[in-house]
Amino acid sequence: MTGLGTGRVVCNACDTPVRQFDRLRRRLVPRFDDFFGSVLELLEDNLFEERIHVLDLGAGTGLLSELILDRFPFATLTAVDLSPQATEQARMRLGRFSDRVRIQTADYTRIHLPAPVDAVVSALSIHHLSDDDKRHLFRRVFDALQPGGLFINADQALGPTPVAEQVYHARWLADVKASALAEAELANALEGSIRDRNAPMGDQVAWLYEAGFAIADVAWKRYRFTVFWARKG
Repeated sequence: MTGLGTGRVVCNACDTPVRQFDRLRRRLVPRFDDFFGSVLELLEDNLFEERIHVLDLGAGTGLLSELILDRFPFATLTAVDLSPQATEQARMRLGRFSDRVRIQTADYTRIHLPAPVDAVVSALSIHHLSDDDKRHLFRRVFDALQPGGLFINADQALGPTPVAEQVYHARWLADVKASALAEAELANALEGSIRDRNAPMGDQVAWLYEAGFAIADVAWKRYRFTVFWARKG
């Protein structure tokens, strides 16, 4: 899965790619509003300065970026994604924010991360990285943050045992089938999930501490969908 957006677009009279993508993701991510809402709550609870700058890694079509810019009217944001098609859609979605947002088409695992920033966020992107690349990214995120800065990763976690992972997968299948997801869309999602490189929740929290964060925890979890957060001391 990739970074997501809200579905608010300039053209309300037509079914845009952004709307189609967002509608599909709402069916693929159970408890979608709680999952993304936890990111906003963490920002509210931990960053008391409204004029923050946020870096969104794997921003996709700009769903999470839009939620943040709407919730924090004085915030600015840099959105980074590897896909030119996704960043084109993000520009359409986020154009109304004018100079509050910068969109960059790049591989965030390779570029120099803008720094210092008040918060780094990501949604459904980092689980595509190998475990070593996750650990390396966590260290780079730590370095990019201001003292007291926040890292929030709304992502997927591997079950702690093979049996638990089977339970997680069965629950996800039941949820998406109940959402009336088309069979072709489900087949595409299952094919894409082969590329997922999920890591257990406990390992990822440990890697955040290893990277130097003073606090690392999970704010929200439902089976494999997990909202990690860490604060730089």
